[in-house]
Amino acid sequence: MGAGAISWLIAQTFWVGGVWLLQFLVMPALAKLGLAPLLVEDLAASLKPLLIGLAGCCAVLQAFVLIQAQGLPSLLRDIRGQLLLTVLLMVVGYFAVHWLGYPAPRWQLFNYMVLAFCGLLLVLQPVPMRQARPSAT
Repeated sequence: MGAGAISWLIAQTFWVGGVWLLQFLVMPALAKLGLAPLLVEDLAASLKPLLIGLAGCCAVLQAFVLIQAQGLPSLLRDIRGQLLLTVLLMVVGYFAVHWLGYPAPRWQLFNYMVLAFCGLLLVLQPVPMRQARPSAT
């Protein structure tokens, strides 16, 4: 396994695992512990942007690995490339609403959930490996 494949797996583990862990394990556990709902919301409001930023950085790294392994056209033709582009679009959408100051919590939750499910679908795809490219002769 090459460095690209290892980088792909590590980046995927960090961002997909982090997104799912925060939304479906940590936040419900904090609410179940009996912490004040405003405290749980405040924690979510401060942790989610950090995690989504990490997801964006890791998706860019994975896109570079995919381009290196299978070429630039794979970013649009391969399901992994399409999922990565969707993830990047959701990250940009989340931060655009966040930075513009619009109170749109449902839109941000939608972006977060699409990001989570794209990550899950990405985990089910094989790791891109370097393939011999056909010559143009």
